[in-house]
Amino acid sequence: MTGPGEAGGFARPPRPRRADGAMRRVGVEIEFMGLSARAAAAALASGLGGRIAEEDPHAFALAGTRLGDLRVELDLRLAHPQRRAPPPPGTPPGAGGRWLGALLSPFVPRELITGPLPLDRLAEVDGLARLLNRAGATGRGAVAFGSLGLHFNVEPPSLDAATLTGLIRAYLAREPRLRAETSAGGGFWAVRGLPPPFPAAYVARVLDPGYAPDLAGLARDYLAANPTRHRGLDLLPLLAHRDEAGVRAALPRGEKVSPRPVLHYRLPQAHVGLPGWSLAADWNRWVGLERLAADLRGAPAPA
Repeated sequence: MTGPGEAGGFARPPRPRRADGAMRRVGVEIEFMGLSARAAAAALASGLGGRIAEEDPHAFALAGTRLGDLRVELDLRLAHPQRRAPPPPGTPPGAGGRWLGALLSPFVPRELITGPLPLDRLAEVDGLARLLNRAGATGRGAVAFGSLGLHFNVEPPSLDAATLTGLIRAYLAREPRLRAETSAGGGFWAVRGLPPPFPAAYVARVLDPGYAPDLAGLARDYLAANPTRHRGLDLLPLLAHRDEAGVRAALPRGEKVSPRPVLHYRLPQAHVGLPGWSLAADWNRWVGLERLAADLRGAPAPA
């Protein structure tokens, strides 16, 4: 997918700016294996500058890098017990999860998390993957216990009901194709590691040409059919940003939600262990969804 205004092979969506004129932003999450969180943080700081701060033995923050603030951590909530409740006074940071993280690190991915970046800086994230690869990070889409995620936290061009409905409708129309493209050539575990597809009844409801909910109706329908974050396009962060109490009341106890005004596109898979791997192809599939949403609304094609 190519077109004018692209940088490093990364396509621009038809509405790259918010209503206030600011460039839209996107955060990226990349999972990998074969390198500890500590070693990954050191490799990133060596290449990007910045200061490393240890939250616990399996979680590190990098402040002031050339790509802003970053985090690297073991993707296991039990390895970071201090985040759930204050530890007893005098407890060393991360003591409760130190042994569990060490025991499970051969099987549990590490995760690199960027802050929100302007869309025109997205190509620079490829450099993070190259730094990790050269430092010894591995992983090609899936491991024996699931997927190695590549997640985009995409700021939509607008938070109005029509824009959000158009984007989820475009995703549902393309989901079978996207799932096939994501897992192509990856074998059993690549397919099994994908988030479950949206329920057929919900797909039929949203793809009905007469479906035009307001924000409350969109949230109500989504939560009734999808009380889980395990979807290829996860709306829970965005819905919780609007009404956190309402979202948490609709979810099973303990479901992880971080309220923020983004669409959490979590279908793609990361291939940090593949030299020269780029995020561009997966990002461009997302842009294809935005273009489809614009076409369905009768918007002009991008220049």
